[in-house]
Amino acid sequence: MKTTVEIPDALFAEVRNYASARSLTFKQVVEAGLREVLRKEHGRSRAFRLRKGTFRGKGLVSELEWPEIRAKIYEGRGG
Repeated sequence: MKTTVEIPDALFAEVRNYASARSLTFKQVVEAGLREVLRKEHGRSRAFRLRKGTFRGKGLVSELEWPEIRAKIYEGRGG
């Protein structure tokens, strides 16, 4: 989406210099800044952590080859 934003000349020059020094576009710096503001606002400063999804069981109960494993996975699903 294109939009028009008024930015003070001094800030524009500072962002342009920052972007140039890091081989970035002005747009990339503005997008990163906006994302950072929103990230802080939403409190997502911690890295995503996947919750543990283990369960009790006996693990692999028989030695199967990949074609047999795949067949069992898709059993009854048309695969």
